[in-house]
Parts: sequence; structure tokens; C-alpha cells
Amino acid sequence: MDCSPVDNTIIAHISKLAKQNDAEVFLFHVIHAHTLGQKRALSEKAKKYLAAHRATLESTGITVHVVFRSGEPEEEILEEIEENDYDLVAMATHGHHFLGDILFGSVSDKLKHSITIPLLLIRSQKAPSAQG
Repeated sequence: MDCSPVDNTIIAHISKLAKQNDAEVFLFHVIHAHTLGQKRALSEKAKKYLAAHRATLESTGITVHVVFRSGEPEEEILEEIEENDYDLVAMATHGHHFLGDILFGSVSDKLKHSITIPLLLIRSQKAPSAQG
């Protein structure tokens, strides 16, 4: 989760999957900061943000865990997957085009070429249209 409005898209899908499969959900966020002050601010924002999603999912009977790591998102996500026994990784994409993909699409691109478990990528409803 990147703590942006696109997360709502993946939460909607994952909540249905979790209910259908009686699965636990792990909300995972990487704090990517360059200074201690930035790390503190981003950590506080992420804790509040993910706590709200956790509460929403738990209110429907889903067991939820929140996991934080610090560092480069691609590296930390790959390490988390390697260290744990996940069945699926699900991410919402921002729907960037060319330049945006170059700047922002590296996490999902790296994952789709690096992991051996299923990867569910869902384009955010808030993403710009192909014509826009």
C-alpha cells in the first residue's frame, strides 16, 4: 500500500477475496524516506492511514495484520515476500503513461519479473484515462 487514494481500489478487491477464501490480509507499507524527520512524518501518516483500512476490514470479520518496513520499496517488498509465506501479492496501479511508468511503475514492474507467487495488479479507478 502506498497510502494514496489508489489503495481504496485494492482494498475493495482484497476484502472480497479474503471473505470468499477465509484468508488473512497483510497490509504492507514501505517507508521510503531520506531524512529522520521525513521518516517520522511518513511513519505517522502511514500508521493512521493503515489503521483506518485495518479497522474497515476487521469490521467485516477479516483478520488483518499491518507490516511496515523502511528502505527502497522494490527491495523491501521482495525481501518481505522471500521471508514469509504469502499466497498472493495485490497492488493497485496508478495508471501512468510512458514517462509516469518510467518514474513510478518500477515497483510493480520489478515484482512481476521477480516473484514466483501470483501478483494481482488492479488499475486504480482514480487513474487517468487512456484518452486523458
